Amino acid sequence: MATHKGLAPTSTRTLWKGAITFGLVHIPIGLYSATAESGIDFDWLDKRTMDPVGYKRVNKKTGKEIDKDDIVKGVKVEGGEYVVVSPEEIQKAYPRTTQTIEIEAFIDADEVPFVYLERPYFVGPVNKGDKVYALLREALKKSGKVGIAKVVIQTKQHLAVVIPCGPALVLNLLRWGGEIRSWEDLRLPPADAKAAGVKDAELKMAMQLIEGMSGHWSADEFRDSFREEIMKLVESKANAGETEHVTPVEKAAAGETNVVDLTELLKRSLQGGGRGAPSRSAAPARPHAKRAKEPERAVAAKEKPAAKKAAAKKTAAKTRSRRAA
Repeated sequence: MATHKGLAPTSTRTLWKGAITFGLVHIPIGLYSATAESGIDFDWLDKRTMDPVGYKRVNKKTGKEIDKDDIVKGVKVEGGEYVVVSPEEIQKAYPRTTQTIEIEAFIDADEVPFVYLERPYFVGPVNKGDKVYALLREALKKSGKVGIAKVVIQTKQHLAVVIPCGPALVLNLLRWGGEIRSWEDLRLPPADAKAAGVKDAELKMAMQLIEGMSGHWSADEFRDSFREEIMKLVESKANAGETEHVTPVEKAAAGETNVVDLTELLKRSLQGGGRGAPSRSAAPARPHAKRAKEPERAVAAKEKPAAKKAAAKKTAAKTRSRRAA
């Protein structure tokens, strides 16, 4: 798949279909993912056995795992007080689902602070909407405006901005006003340069430095160096054969638990730390069976004297009764 240098491949899978509307204009569109996750996906492993480690629903007070059906949703109000909200009440509060991106206002593009931008999606025309799509795109470019809209995606209402970007329109989800924290309580210098103690000569030199370092945006110049270094290390160790075998965990059958059998853990540790299934010849069955019987024999040996004493008491009792007769 062809792509620009420094960019991830294009996603052609439609995530959402609907329309952009403003006034009486109706543009049928589809949303497509505009981003690709590039972080390192570290899996948790038990270093003793190389078994996968997962998450559980655990009661924080008792430490015991609980069933999904015993979980309810609560909202903390104050102190230790919570209000429990039922699934039916949550369903009633969901916003009305529509397949419409309703532009409510057009504003200057530079009025939207970067701190509000959350997640971008590419907008593509569908169902012969090319001409009216191009009309909105070019009008936004020439006016220097962007459209502020509301949209419901997967039962959640979002504030969004429609932005022209090259040949495409981008829908960038925005954070709501109450989600951005205030900076008022931070110790920041005064907004005025002179009040902040900045001298004209210092400001001039700083401006010259910025001018000397100025350039044009190139995505290929800014890469996740941490991911690249980790992947180089992973590739190098894999090529050198420095890998560990991790056996996928099968889902437990009905009635079984996820509690690790300590005996099995010890066996696997003795047989090589759990790094592969032991051969049949390496798993002597008879000695294990012999050891398993030894405790039983010991118990039986303890029980024999007790049984003899009980029998002796019965015999003595019978003899006394005969003599009395």
